[in-house]
Amino acid sequence: GGGVNALRGPGFSALVITHHQRLLDHLVPHKVHVLAHGRIIRTGGPDLSRELEKNGYAGVIGEAA
Repeated sequence: GGGVNALRGPGFSALVITHHQRLLDHLVPHKVHVLAHGRIIRTGGPDLSRELEKNGYAGVIGEAA
């Protein structure tokens, strides 16, 4: 996380694919996307990753079905 944060700036973007909130606690993403069945089913900010950590993915995936 620290290595990616060191690179942050106006000319840098990163795509991080993870399901670990601990990593996102260090990176603090601007956008969070939930991908299921080959499509993005929900988008939000850092609060979305914390919601997923607390409640799991089942509810979000169920809403998109």
